[in-house]
Amino acid sequence: MCKNKGLSIVDTKEVLLRKLESYFGSDTKRISHAKKVLAFAEELLESEKAGRNIVVAAAILHDVGIKAAEEKYGSSAGRYQEELGPDIARAILLKTGIKKSDIEEICVIIAHHHSPGEINTQNFKVLYDADWLVNLKDEVAASDKIKLKNIIDKVFLTKSGRLKAEKLYL
Repeated sequence: MCKNKGLSIVDTKEVLLRKLESYFGSDTKRISHAKKVLAFAEELLESEKAGRNIVVAAAILHDVGIKAAEEKYGSSAGRYQEELGPDIARAILLKTGIKKSDIEEICVIIAHHHSPGEINTQNFKVLYDADWLVNLKDEVAASDKIKLKNIIDKVFLTKSGRLKAEKLYL
């Protein structure tokens, strides 16, 4: 994942988390969300065949477009995050020594992280499911098990993501 700097994935993860915290400043809600998505992504990676380096970086940076979207459009809507997030993520990633090909894949994932079907890689699926594992509780009342089951069956793209969602919410 990294060239010339000799950083391991653990080091790269820590560097990206520090850069994320610096970027969002006092916005602990956004930082906390990214860390939760990262934790679920790492858990899903234990059973899904995906590129750890790509998924970890995408999990940390997937929502960096929110800040710019709120400033430019007064909205944190997913389409604005997808529009603005990749360039912000790219600027952050270029300072880490991560390979350009990996940076481009990470940015493609960020550019579609609210739009399943636009990209169909396993790396995308793991990030998408990890984000949904965090967000599902905000989408449906926990008491509505039928609706939860329908959403889980419809939106989750990996077997391990679906199983984790069922365990957490049903």
